[in-house]
Amino acid sequence: MCGICGEIRFDNRGVNRETSKRMVETIARRGPDNEGLFFHNQIFLGHRRLSIIDVTEKSHQPMTDHSLNLTIVFNGVIYNYKELRNRLKKEGYSFFSDGDTEVILKSYHFYGEECVNHFDGVFAFCIYDTNKKTFFLSRDRLGIKPLYYTLNDNFFRFSSNTKSLINSQNNQIEIDETSLHYQFTLHSVIPAPKTIIKNINKLEPGHNLTITLDGKTENKKYYSFNHINLDSSIKEEDVLEEIVGEIDDEHDKKTESRILAQSHEKYIVEALTTLE
Repeated sequence: MCGICGEIRFDNRGVNRETSKRMVETIARRGPDNEGLFFHNQIFLGHRRLSIIDVTEKSHQPMTDHSLNLTIVFNGVIYNYKELRNRLKKEGYSFFSDGDTEVILKSYHFYGEECVNHFDGVFAFCIYDTNKKTFFLSRDRLGIKPLYYTLNDNFFRFSSNTKSLINSQNNQIEIDETSLHYQFTLHSVIPAPKTIIKNINKLEPGHNLTITLDGKTENKKYYSFNHINLDSSIKEEDVLEEIVGEIDDEHDKKTESRILAQSHEKYIVEALTTLE
């Protein structure tokens, strides 16, 4: 996993760099391999990296494509990034790195907000579009990767955890009473967009969020289980056979990512062996 955070201000004030550094420090445990910060007037993006795909510095984040005027912070993995990369190359795009982060940037430039419909993976990311002066945030279909945010008249901030947002605020935190009710009645589950903390929300699974420099926001759903069309005429054994086939296909896609991650997994295995 990685950690992402950022801020966009609406009051024409520059970003407080000490506050930004505290936000990045709070997500440090999510990415031990590298730390990156990006500042541009009223904009801040921060990243802590756990290197899995393309472990070189070419894939460090925040990643900026100067030719496209786009900067991204990204947590997750895009399993079909090689397929997308080849497709984008045929459209005339060139790449300076070998990972999936740059593929997201190029996909956003080519497909626009519809890029998320082409991603097979789990993700939470924010793209700063310098030309449009917007933040474009997205969370994967099932909400596997976390993405929290706070919004008021002066700024919008986001992070991979709530602690980062709490540490960036000077006022005392308050418990959201409705969320507290959910916490004790829904087996400790608080449905998005709420969290246990008032004024801190989480982006809903399968949603995009666009923020402009003048404070306008647009929250748009790009995926729903209602989009799935079920054919009641299909027999159960046919469904099971198709599921097995899909699992095999997904296994093949993820094999490379798992091999690259083995260096990290071995430490888990060693820890479990110690406990036996």
